This record gives sequence, C-alpha cells and structure tokens, in this order.
Amino acid sequence: MESSGASSFLRNRNLESFLNASSIATFGVSSKASVKEEVGYRPRTDGYADDDGWFSELISWIRIVTCFLSMMVTTFIWALIMVVLIPWPYERIRQGNIYGHVTGRLLMWILGNPIKFEGLEYADEKAIYICNHASPIDIFLIMWLTPTGTVGIAKKEIIWYPLFGQLYVLANHLRIDRSNPTAAIESMREAAHAVVKNNLSLIIFPEGTRSKNGRLLPFKKGFVHLALQSRRPIVPIVLTGTHLAWRKGSLHVRPAPLTVKFLPPIKTDEWTADRIDEYVEMVHDLYVKHLPQLQRPHSSNAVTRNNSVS
Repeated sequence: MESSGASSFLRNRNLESFLNASSIATFGVSSKASVKEEVGYRPRTDGYADDDGWFSELISWIRIVTCFLSMMVTTFIWALIMVVLIPWPYERIRQGNIYGHVTGRLLMWILGNPIKFEGLEYADEKAIYICNHASPIDIFLIMWLTPTGTVGIAKKEIIWYPLFGQLYVLANHLRIDRSNPTAAIESMREAAHAVVKNNLSLIIFPEGTRSKNGRLLPFKKGFVHLALQSRRPIVPIVLTGTHLAWRKGSLHVRPAPLTVKFLPPIKTDEWTADRIDEYVEMVHDLYVKHLPQLQRPHSSNAVTRNNSVS
C-alpha cells in the first residue's frame, strides 16, 4: 500500500499541530492504531439529545459556511495541481487522495463531532472498501480515511456537484451510467481491470444512494462484480451516527457522536459468479449485525437482492 511519505503523513498526523485547538485533546489517527481510539471533542454525557435552539442553528450555519469556504480553497489548489498532472493519470489519483486526506480531515475538525475509530489496522489494505451512506458527512470521512491509491466509483452526474464533482473527474476517478445496466456492467469490468493493472484500491457505496433516515438500504450487486473480476478482498466500513449529525434535507449540523468501524477483510479469491446473491446478502447481514438497532433496516426492507449492479 502506498501510504509512506507525504501522503501518509497528511492522512495521519501532519495537521495535528494545526488542528489541535485548546478544546481538542488529540486528532491524530495512525493506520496502525489500536482497535479503539477516540478523537475530537469528548462528549459530556453518554447520551445525545438534539439542540434545535437559535444559538445551535447559528453555530451550525457558521460551521457549514466555514466548511464550504475551506473546501473552495483546497479544491482550487488541487485543481491547479491536477491540471499540471493531466498527462499522468495515476499521479492524479494519488493527488486526489491527498486532497481528500487534507480536506476531509479539515472539514471534520470544523464540524467538531466526537469520533471513535475501530479497526484502523484494516484501513491500509489493497481492497474494495464499501461503506453505508446516510449523510454528507460520510463523504468527508471517506475522503479522509481511505488510503492513497484508492479510486472511487460514482454516478456520472457527480460532475455537476459544485467543486467536488469537477475535482473528482480531474482526479481520474470512475463514473458509471446507472440508467443503462449494460453500460454499467461494462464500466464495472473496466474499473476492475484498471484496479488490478495499476495496483489500486476502490471505494463504493453498495446501497447505491443515500438513506433518508439512516436505516441500511438493500445492497446492489456492483461491489460483488468488482470483487469477482479483481479478486480484491472487501473491507466493510460501518458508519454510525452520521445521519443524526447531518440529516437529509437539513442544513443543521448537530454535534452527534460518530463511530467509524473498519471490519476485517473478506477474502474473495474463491467466490464464484453463480453465488452473487448469496455474497450480497452475507455482506448486508454483516452490516446489520454491526449497526445499532435504529440504523438496521425494517424487516420489510431487508431484502438485499437487486438486479442492478450499482
């Protein structure tokens, strides 16, 4: 895994002196850290209650505006870098990861949510990383924590997302047309070939969209197709609490505690194409096991088999 040098330093500890404000005890994250580590503000109680007062709303707006302005600055800097590196696509992927490590970490510091990490020893695998998705905060965390040499797969419309979408394309990440199943399958095949050829990792949201209420949605089959074609292990990332911190359709960011849990890699060397539905269901069940009750799917929505690949 290419995690040495400047990129690993940025991802782990080189912003510590800047991010360690007086109210923060530690924000450094090592990929070889212990199984459990807490960073950021320490919650005052074991529980969490919403604060929807005007002062809380004001602080939330200040944080969001600061996040947007900060992202504008880092995006502009790395866009210039990407333009210079247009002839070197792999180097653009690497710089895109470094951009994510810096920007994702910075945005999470601005938002100020307490974060507990588990299983960080699995965060430097050459693998297909998958993650549940219920909040914009998930994007910030994934940007920060996925290792250098990781490409993303997203819907083709991501190019229209302000700032982030344009840099996503410049960074040579992958896009698929979800409205065309045949084209999507071909895109998955090409993605798997690129991952193996260039010795890359990959990150994908297996639900294919963001959950409206934080409950786990059915998984699509794309990540299994990628595993079958690349034989990369699958590393599940389980996020909890992000749907409470930044809810869909809201601009109020709350200081809800978050947990990021990397699960042990799932070997795919012996997987076969005739058992795709079983693998999808097995990984989905693994998420259900590790999510809190309020983020587990209702029984009527727990079916994971889906004809779509992404």
